[in-house]
Amino acid sequence: MTNAQTSVRSFPRPAPSLLALLVVWSALGLAVAFEYATRTQWALAGSALGVLLLIDLVLLWRAPTPIVERRVADTWPIGLERPVTLTLQSDNAQRVDVFDLHPGGWRMQGLPRGLRLRRGEAASFDYQLCANARGDFRFDGVQLRLHSPLRLWWHSRVAGAAQQVRVFPNFAPLAKFAMFSAEQASRLVGAHLRRRRGEGTDFHQMREYRIGDSLRQIDWKATARARRLISREYQDEKNQQLVLMLDTGRRLLARDGELAHFDHVLDAALVVAYLALRQGDAVGLLASGGATAWVPPHRGVGAIDELLRASYALQPQPVATDFLAAATELSLRQRRRSLVMLVTNLRDEDMDDVLAAVQLLRKRHLVCVASLREGSLDAALKDEVQDLSGAIRAGATAQYLEQRNAAHEALRKHGVMVLDVTCDQLAASLVERYLAVKRDGLL
Repeated sequence: MTNAQTSVRSFPRPAPSLLALLVVWSALGLAVAFEYATRTQWALAGSALGVLLLIDLVLLWRAPTPIVERRVADTWPIGLERPVTLTLQSDNAQRVDVFDLHPGGWRMQGLPRGLRLRRGEAASFDYQLCANARGDFRFDGVQLRLHSPLRLWWHSRVAGAAQQVRVFPNFAPLAKFAMFSAEQASRLVGAHLRRRRGEGTDFHQMREYRIGDSLRQIDWKATARARRLISREYQDEKNQQLVLMLDTGRRLLARDGELAHFDHVLDAALVVAYLALRQGDAVGLLASGGATAWVPPHRGVGAIDELLRASYALQPQPVATDFLAAATELSLRQRRRSLVMLVTNLRDEDMDDVLAAVQLLRKRHLVCVASLREGSLDAALKDEVQDLSGAIRAGATAQYLEQRNAAHEALRKHGVMVLDVTCDQLAASLVERYLAVKRDGLL
């Protein structure tokens, strides 16, 4: 909510009704020219019109600017509509048109709005706003168009206080996940889990033997005491570390729908980070290429707030990412063995740099490369070819995908886990791979 008031005035301007009166007066002058009216009548009409315009203008100029309050959240999720409430109050009865000076480019519904303010009474209304980019933004005030009592003039004023807001990645899925266990939340994002009953790396509990348990799970001392078979049950090891390595270079400037690929990457990264934190692991983040950020691995669900604060303003930039420099930085900062998930859009011309970076990281860490694929590529291959241009487009797409697959295979031959996914598949694929690594005890 904003309470501090500012008011910026411009010069009053004529309304359409004033122009209509001037046209009528001009028509009266034309009647004088043809001797249908006298000059005295025309002059009196002009004087009366002038006095009327002046009185109406003075009343408008002296009219107080309504007090405006805006109720808006300090933090916004990208891509979701949120309500903004405007409240206006005036000491005089006024007609006013309202337009909020919200950040440019945001999708909006419900403005401008015309109001009739009553003396001493407050009038409120909501409009819907959808942020289409992350970062820091500013509401510059509320623009008001005041109408004079006779509707002959209007006056534009800016009232209310400016307000800063921060647009974060879409955290609605994270809030939804808080209601479920880590396993249930994993299924919500589409991850397909494979469980191994009773096996893991950390001891969990004793229980009665079940058909299918390994003989290695049987605790013979407990079996002797209980005089029935007792098995040890294990769970996935906690206190492991996950580092999300995000490319902020030119490869992530591509768009699928309204959002850039980097927005999809950031949303997916926060999902897998939240689930890893729920599993008891520590999560860190390194962004490099364009904008940079480093968050050392921390445990606890509260660490997601630190990740959000560090990443909400990151934007991809039209620069080539130096993957080897990023790998060197991570190797110096992160000494403990971790699962490193590098998310980028891999091209064959990046292979030498990426391969050198991955080989450096694999000296200490387990590395997974998630390569984001444009959804338009799949759509282009599915389109029916009807002419020469369509055939050329299909052939070029197939060649590009073949080169891309060759780059992925080159990484796999060096023992690197590679995910080739679209934006819609990214979150589920990262979660699946993270849980598979924990299940198989690869760290």
